[in-house]
Amino acid sequence: MMRTLKGFFAVASALAGLLLATTAGAAQPTLAGTWTLVAADDLHPDGTRTHGYGEQPKGRLIVDDQGRYSLQIFKAERVRFASGDKRKGAPAEYESAVLGSSTHYGTIAVDAAAHLLTFTIDGASYPNWEGAQQKRRYELKGDVLSYQVPATPDGTIPISVWKREP
Repeated sequence: MMRTLKGFFAVASALAGLLLATTAGAAQPTLAGTWTLVAADDLHPDGTRTHGYGEQPKGRLIVDDQGRYSLQIFKAERVRFASGDKRKGAPAEYESAVLGSSTHYGTIAVDAAAHLLTFTIDGASYPNWEGAQQKRRYELKGDVLSYQVPATPDGTIPISVWKREP
């Protein structure tokens, strides 16, 4: 009887370990791949939501197997430079180019248990982000990833939504 119980517990223990390993592996999502921007919205302190990069923003997020990423977001309605030379733009053209885009690259880590992405930013179009780590709450449903960027000084929370490309 004792030998049977020991055998039972050994098998039960092994199965539990296998189940935990499988569950732990399944809980850690992979972001590797190419993602297309679906939405780049702003959630304002009063609860309203607007399109931070226009009605039809363009963007790409590429993540490799080691967690290196490159991200670009562009407002489709940016003003073109009348001179055709980016070194000879008018103030409104420069403003549209800067405020109508967000690009950065570095590494990204996933904390599935806390639903947090950590972007370690090596380079960015907004130089204040370079060398920073940003934690962003995320949700991953199938091939749709959404996350909240840290709030701006006025309390607005940018929200990015991406769809994984096949």
